[in-house]
Amino acid sequence: MLDANLKQQLRTYLQNLKSPVELVVSLDDSSKSQEMNALAQDIASLSSLISVSSSDDMNERKPSMQVKSAANGTIIRFAGLPMGHEFTSLVLALLHSGGHPMKLNPEIIEQVRNLEGEYQFETYVSLTCQNCPEVIQALNMMAAINPQITNVMIDGSLFQDEVSKRNVMAVPSVYLNGQSFAQGRMTLVEILNKIDTGASKRQAEALNKKDIFDFLVVGAGPAGAAAAIYGARKGIRTGIVADRFGGQVLDTVGIENFISVKATEGPKLAASLEEHVRDYEVDIMNDQRAAKLTAGELIEIELENGAKLTSRAVMLATGARWREMNVPGEKEYRGRGVAYCPHCDGPLFKGKRVAVIGGGNSGIEAAIDLAGIVEHVTVLEFGNSLRADDVLQRKARSMKNVTIITEAQTTEVTGDGARVTGLNYTHRGTGEQHHVALSGIFVQIGLVPNTEWLKGSGVELSRFGEIMVGTRGETSLPGVFAAGDVTNVPYKQIIIAMGSGANAALGAFDHLIRSSAPAEEKAA
Repeated sequence: MLDANLKQQLRTYLQNLKSPVELVVSLDDSSKSQEMNALAQDIASLSSLISVSSSDDMNERKPSMQVKSAANGTIIRFAGLPMGHEFTSLVLALLHSGGHPMKLNPEIIEQVRNLEGEYQFETYVSLTCQNCPEVIQALNMMAAINPQITNVMIDGSLFQDEVSKRNVMAVPSVYLNGQSFAQGRMTLVEILNKIDTGASKRQAEALNKKDIFDFLVVGAGPAGAAAAIYGARKGIRTGIVADRFGGQVLDTVGIENFISVKATEGPKLAASLEEHVRDYEVDIMNDQRAAKLTAGELIEIELENGAKLTSRAVMLATGARWREMNVPGEKEYRGRGVAYCPHCDGPLFKGKRVAVIGGGNSGIEAAIDLAGIVEHVTVLEFGNSLRADDVLQRKARSMKNVTIITEAQTTEVTGDGARVTGLNYTHRGTGEQHHVALSGIFVQIGLVPNTEWLKGSGVELSRFGEIMVGTRGETSLPGVFAAGDVTNVPYKQIIIAMGSGANAALGAFDHLIRSSAPAEEKAA
């Protein structure tokens, strides 16, 4: 099942096991079950601390694998082969079940250990989803800490009957004790905040006690990470506060234009960003959202949980998010047929008819990827021609199950109350109304800056909601700087965001030097 190179890498990792781990497989006569058994046997052959047994439990999905800790009785389950993006989740489950330390704050570990009650999580994923592993790994760590918590990763493309019955149309989709719990990327702290109602208040109290920062970065994407590193290297008290480290990069699958790195993936780059920042004395405050900025002698950032942080200089790097169509039915059917990540949710629409809204590079790339999975893709472009690169257009037009419609203005998403059934659009050239029967709609129409929380703060915004910045990253407010996709820079690229983050950090440092310099004495 595993090639020689992967076996050697895994053997090295498994040397970190400190206690026995049992793999319990539940199989049927399918080819996937044979692969599951081969995977379990391969893993067991790499460490004397790993054993394999089988289970005939009729309640277990087949094929599935339990990772059981002999030391504390915890169980982590995988229904379907945990390969693709989820192979790392399997490796970590083995290590954590075998006593290898977790890279978690001790207070978080203690909080998980002290949770009362039983928590049975079920998480539907697709193996091509780059957002799913973070959720799986967070829940698996919780399960490895507390025996009252279990989690099962479920490959949605393999268990289609369950997906249809539960109306799962986006991944990751998490169920807790049989009830829908959450959808989309979540960190371990966010999960804890949902089930431990006092956690947010305790976090706010701790944040309120922090000293004044010299330089506080809001946002932890490429721009924010670069700024934090440059600030720390200048020897000033630097903090970075963000809802998730990596920002939009986490949602990027392939990156091939990051100079000096021929090819990488978004989550991998995001992990490298965080690792680099942690090499410096930077106070990292994850899983926090900014709610308000107040400028004065010091600049105050109020967070959604009520905590307030103050700093002598602030850099805003809150990035951007997918733009929505803003038509009737979009919000009602989000996660029930309306999706924004074709790589994550595409496998759930296998053999069905879908649409892609947008004819730029993102839209046409999505159409090409989806065409290999679904029955048919309809591309709807508002303009009178596609905006994607010519090579992408040629590829899409060569595919027999891709239809491209230009001058199409989407006017409504239709559904049956449970899921999407189609969309309505108007042809802008003729004015004719059309309906397309569909099971899924993938929206790929650009980005919108995350600046709603800044309205009324005095920070000047463009008509598109972008922060207006000068050559040094300065905004309209003294001491407030900005960088990255949230600003009015013309090109939204990772490498440009990093450069602008470094530039703004240097601008902020220069501001701090000048504002703290003693006034010149008047001549006698």
